[in-house]
Amino acid sequence: MGDYSKALEFYEKSHQIAKIAFPPNHPDLGGSYNSIGGVYNNMGDYSKALEFYEKSLEIRKKALPSNHPNLATSYSNIGQVYENMGDYSKALEFYEEDLEITKKALPSNHPDLAVSHLNFVACYEKMGDCTTALKALKNAYQIQQKAFEEGNLAFASTYSWFGRVYRSIKDYSKSLDYFEKCLTIVQQTLPERHPNQAITYSNIGDVHRLMGDYEKAILFHRKALNIQENVQCDPTDCATTYINLGETYRQMKDYTTALTYYQKGLEMRENKLPKSHPDLAVVYHNLAKLYLSTRQYNMAMKNVQQAAEIAQEKLPSNHPHILEYKETFEKIR
Repeated sequence: MGDYSKALEFYEKSHQIAKIAFPPNHPDLGGSYNSIGGVYNNMGDYSKALEFYEKSLEIRKKALPSNHPNLATSYSNIGQVYENMGDYSKALEFYEEDLEITKKALPSNHPDLAVSHLNFVACYEKMGDCTTALKALKNAYQIQQKAFEEGNLAFASTYSWFGRVYRSIKDYSKSLDYFEKCLTIVQQTLPERHPNQAITYSNIGDVHRLMGDYEKAILFHRKALNIQENVQCDPTDCATTYINLGETYRQMKDYTTALTYYQKGLEMRENKLPKSHPDLAVVYHNLAKLYLSTRQYNMAMKNVQQAAEIAQEKLPSNHPHILEYKETFEKIR
């Protein structure tokens, strides 16, 4: 994680120079818009990121051949912003464009092609379509096996996604296997206390919770927080750890501690995400379950309705979350 305001200042200065030095449709100007979009995306300012990424794409479409890798990058970047905003079907449209160009532009075992396949995984997993997510994952993994030595950092992200998808389909032992493989690579290739290490600890903790081993879950979440509270991390990752801890304490029936962690996580997500983001629905649903257990039925109903409204707007009608939210709603009613 870097100093974004400094990066922005630097890119904006060089952008002003580029605007004077180059004609309006010059590829370098497209690159300049793209860099600024990247900083805004990392800052979580998604509307600004979209604005600059779209300007970059506009120029690149005019200036570059239709199968140019930079054009693919633009589509991928815009897809990433929509994904971050929780608009998964829109993100998929842009990822499709990226994959089409990348397939034409690069050899079939090029690592960038694996990245294009990996883009799909997150969207499909979050949309509840784990079969398609696994298919995309396997495509990415096959390419990486040809392109890299075992133990390369590129595998860490792939193993992490295998872990997430298997967790979603409730194959917890497989999920744990992949998260542990990811952790091994991260520990061997990245500096100690790297934010990615924290994310992996939190993922491992969450699987232990789902397997009913709450002590182990808390141990791994604490390891994650030990990094996230002391190193500059993405606030949404830190929020996930707080929410995972909240879920663990809720299942242990320690509702006061659970509520504290939910509120910390929710505040961070509300600060960073659009109001209708599916990740907010998850926390509202968690809170609804907690309030149901503590017999605060009005609060439970308010939260489950918020969760259901977001899910109906943003998720496919057959998404498992929609069913879960309906079940909780019925219990409260």
